[in-house]
Amino acid sequence: MGSFGKLARRAIETESPVMVQIQQLYRCTKDAVSLAQGVVYWQPPQQALDKVKDLVYDPVVSRYGGDEGIPQLQDALVQKLQRENKLYKSKVMVTAGANQAFVNLVLALCDAGDSVVMFAPYYFNAYMSFQMTGVKDILVGPGDPKTLYPDADWLEQTLKKTHPPPKVVTVVNPGNPSGTYIPEPLLKRISHLCRDAGSWLIVDNTYEYFMYDGRKHSCVEGDHIVNIFSFSKAYGMMGWRVGYIAYPSEVDGFLAQLLKVQDNIPICAPIISQYLALYSLEAGVDWVKNQVQDLVKNRELVREALSVLGEDNVKGGEGAIYLWARLPEKFHDDFAVIRWLARRHCVILIPGSACGCPGHLRVAFGGLPEDQTAVAAERLRKGLEELLRDGMVEE
Repeated sequence: MGSFGKLARRAIETESPVMVQIQQLYRCTKDAVSLAQGVVYWQPPQQALDKVKDLVYDPVVSRYGGDEGIPQLQDALVQKLQRENKLYKSKVMVTAGANQAFVNLVLALCDAGDSVVMFAPYYFNAYMSFQMTGVKDILVGPGDPKTLYPDADWLEQTLKKTHPPPKVVTVVNPGNPSGTYIPEPLLKRISHLCRDAGSWLIVDNTYEYFMYDGRKHSCVEGDHIVNIFSFSKAYGMMGWRVGYIAYPSEVDGFLAQLLKVQDNIPICAPIISQYLALYSLEAGVDWVKNQVQDLVKNRELVREALSVLGEDNVKGGEGAIYLWARLPEKFHDDFAVIRWLARRHCVILIPGSACGCPGHLRVAFGGLPEDQTAVAAERLRKGLEELLRDGMVEE
């Protein structure tokens, strides 16, 4: 059998994390610029960083905290949920990032034999979370060809014909990797379909503040709905690892199951990070919106670079920090294109195949300041022009 044969099958059968592969590609590419990872280029608010410095020598940050989060942050988040998201019947668990929040929920809600629903293009880490916990029946629904919105008609039919009904339906709003958002009427319809079928709905709101051109983010609430939020992108806290779950307060026993998972993975989110999150909230939502609006210039630089593929082949940019592009049919192997663009033009992207859609590209426009984004966009434009003209030529 050998040592490999003794490893857990559910781990072996889980997709390899695309970001690990992309990070390796980046490290091996001389003078590379990245439009790959979903990050922002800014730091947390200066006033929050200044305040948290004073805590470094405080013993409280070196000790365990309550599994659910420090009380001050929990209270501030409940107020934020009511004020900004119109969620009045939700309680909060603080987690070590939104990815850990999602894993908590999968472990608390799903058994190995359950079916679940996602929509393509899907967020690759969420797909892996289902696989890793033994959920094999992952039903992937289509997005609308024009808008990439989740196909609610398909969901309605799937929920009706699947017995027992899928345990969980999950969406990201606004979308990763699509860069689109889910309009409130559609989000409500998806919620009602899940309620009527007896399915949980998990909504990932990581990019709630990343809305452009006058669009507004909205949330839904109910005894069958769990919302996920994150500090990583809005406040530039990727490495600090703070997210949170807004769970329905009226569901008996829900918190008890979440605590079992939480206590066995991180115990609690890093204490100093939680204080930074608390102090960042004090900077206010206007601070975040000012940062986000500066990304509009980045979005247009990258959209212009992708325009050589044809207007109908470039979507997204309505929300989040992503544009979604379709390659010509002969370039179905998008990972080969990704490697070629890195090798030939020193620009790094994410292959759509990692999101359930081969022949596509996810392009992030949040990770670099405008001047560096311009450099990356120019490399991307030249690379795509050469790809369309000559194919993947090598010197």
